[in-house]
Amino acid sequence: MEKFGTSQSVKRTEDQRFLTGQGRYIDDAIPENALFAAFFRSPVAHAKIISVDVEAAQAADGVKLVLTYDDLLAAGIDTKLNATIVSNRDGSRAADPARHMLAKDRVRFVGEPVAVVIAETAMQSRDAVELIWMETEDLPAKLDVDSGGEPLHSEAPDNRAFDWGMGDEAATEAAFQAAPHKVQLSVADNRAIITSIEPRGCQASWSDGRLHFAYGGQGVWAMRGQLAQKLKLEPETIRVTTPDVGGGFGMKVMPYPEYFCVSVAAMKLQQPVHWMSDRSEAMLSDHHGRDLTSLAELAFDEDHRITAYRVHSKVNLGAYNSHFGQAIQTNLFSKVLMGAYDVQTTYLRVEGYYTNTTQVDAYRGAGRPEAIYVLERVMDRAARELGVDPWELRRKNFIRPEAFPYKTATGETYDVGDFNMVLSRAGEQVQGFVDRKAIDAERGLIRGQGLCYYIESILGDPSENAKIEFCEDGPVNLYVGTQSNGQGHETAYTQFLSDQTGIPMDQINIIQGDSDQLPNGGGTGGSRSVTVQNTATLATIDVMIAAFTPYLADKMGVEEADVSFDHETFRAPGSNLTPTLTEAAEMARTDGRTDLLQHEARITLDARSFPNGAHVAEIVINSYTGETWVDRYTVIDDFGNLINPMLAEGQVHGGVVQGIGQALSERVVYDAQGQLLTASLMDYALPHAAEIPMIKFTSAPVPSTTNPMGMKGCGEAGTVGALAAVANAVQDALWDHGVRQADMPFTPLRVWELLTHGSVAAD
Repeated sequence: MEKFGTSQSVKRTEDQRFLTGQGRYIDDAIPENALFAAFFRSPVAHAKIISVDVEAAQAADGVKLVLTYDDLLAAGIDTKLNATIVSNRDGSRAADPARHMLAKDRVRFVGEPVAVVIAETAMQSRDAVELIWMETEDLPAKLDVDSGGEPLHSEAPDNRAFDWGMGDEAATEAAFQAAPHKVQLSVADNRAIITSIEPRGCQASWSDGRLHFAYGGQGVWAMRGQLAQKLKLEPETIRVTTPDVGGGFGMKVMPYPEYFCVSVAAMKLQQPVHWMSDRSEAMLSDHHGRDLTSLAELAFDEDHRITAYRVHSKVNLGAYNSHFGQAIQTNLFSKVLMGAYDVQTTYLRVEGYYTNTTQVDAYRGAGRPEAIYVLERVMDRAARELGVDPWELRRKNFIRPEAFPYKTATGETYDVGDFNMVLSRAGEQVQGFVDRKAIDAERGLIRGQGLCYYIESILGDPSENAKIEFCEDGPVNLYVGTQSNGQGHETAYTQFLSDQTGIPMDQINIIQGDSDQLPNGGGTGGSRSVTVQNTATLATIDVMIAAFTPYLADKMGVEEADVSFDHETFRAPGSNLTPTLTEAAEMARTDGRTDLLQHEARITLDARSFPNGAHVAEIVINSYTGETWVDRYTVIDDFGNLINPMLAEGQVHGGVVQGIGQALSERVVYDAQGQLLTASLMDYALPHAAEIPMIKFTSAPVPSTTNPMGMKGCGEAGTVGALAAVANAVQDALWDHGVRQADMPFTPLRVWELLTHGSVAAD
């Protein structure tokens, strides 16, 4: 019988280091003798570049180097950033205009990097940036997601990057024509700035023919591949490392222009170069998230069973194709298009548009929160228009447990699920809403309840490496291919290895973020880390046990087949020798068997896992002021088997808070000229701790069959469920006041306008 985790809520071991100021982030480890980079960024949203005068900057105190696009080109590197490109509905390839590391002939958003200054101190580099003069011919700024306007790229003269589709359009139309009930809803998903607690930063050095690049990211091997490709170096001549990272949320997965520019500067100057963005710079240049509008339509039969589903989305890509931008709202959106419902007739059409704004890319969930938000909003609207209970409408249309494995219309195969069980557990925990609503009404408050049933498709690289090394004097190193951004990986991985091997947790060190330590690794993203990494660790343990068994059989004087390992000690009938793994390693070291001191394995999972669950939010609105807050929040999640329920709950809490923030207060605002008005935390309204209720989390596991531990990823699930739960609660509160269209964010002004006028003023 295998043992796959004790499901104990072990406190995070890394927190002692973080809470006592011993964390080591990019800005804590500036190389000795480092130079400092600062970027000159476009002050206008759209303009032709007439000239860029850097002479005064080059002559400024302490300045060692100034680079523009022409300098990068002269250095012989490939200046075009990579991007995923989809196919249009007609089979042609979507637009693929060049996005250069530094602007070439035109600037297309405020904050686009144009030049970089390298100086002896950070202040000198920033001062020199102020001396750069860019002469431009201004062009109109395009901010809306419709065809037309001043073209940003010749490859997309109408500013439409792609027109993508998936599903059977004709069959879906026929189902709608035949349906006795049809419901539609327009849904807006507002743009968000990802705002990790630590902004982006990097440093590079060149020594003995090797580039050492360090950055705050979500994986080192993909970054090494990008550096090798663009700088035209062999991968083995590049070492990429990542120290502690203060949050990523998908935004720190992809390569950015600054990383290549800093590397080129370090190679040219033969001296380390360091760069760290400030908050406003990050808000201008970090990839944003979401930003799409969708028309969602459901067709029902007489018994209120869904017969077809159709979505048409228009996506704001920003000024360029970002690394995964085109794929997020097309391929990734489609992964959970129909959610947890048994419907095979679907059609998804997505149009992507270029605008003079910052690029949009992955943000916690990357397409799945957007898809579930659209679906669960229109499900809520359908319940209202059909006059049925929203909980019962969902139950009636759920995929039944006996239908698994279930292949969806968009090609995903859900292995297991018991959605009705999970929803029933949620219903048990939210009793008393009617009484709470009546009490609030007496005080002039409006209470609403919103439900969202979500399902996630865990993405990312299905392959992973692990290595276990026994060190002298007892410590054991576990090398992993993922990268913690604050999730508690050190605790989860240590706990799992200890549980499987009996090695004490305090003897285990987690080694991550160094491309020289493992041959490959998939990094962190798509909620993959614990599931895929622990599967790799499990495979490495199997390799290790198999290697030690013949050695110990000889020591014990028994047949190899008689030796067993019970997750703590080796045993064999007829032998009194019962060594632990660490004792066996010391025996091997004494005997000179160094081959037994290091073990490695690589695995590939055959299929994804599909976490799912029910989110129930209760919001309260002050009818006089429009102030809206979340009063109660309940989550029932099926994450399969859990290694550490406390860490899973923490991930849910963080994701829910990000969802609440986007639903109630976060919103990116540009003026008519494309200037970002929400470029500081004075203007961009992140949620505060005092605005967040206690979030009740309960695990209702249905173990996955796609990995040996029965786990389902949990890192993004909180955000996937939170948007629609909160929005549906607000719509519930406003419905009796005649409001039929309510879109995020539900700021006091917007809610007051809805209550007062039934609509929101244009802004």
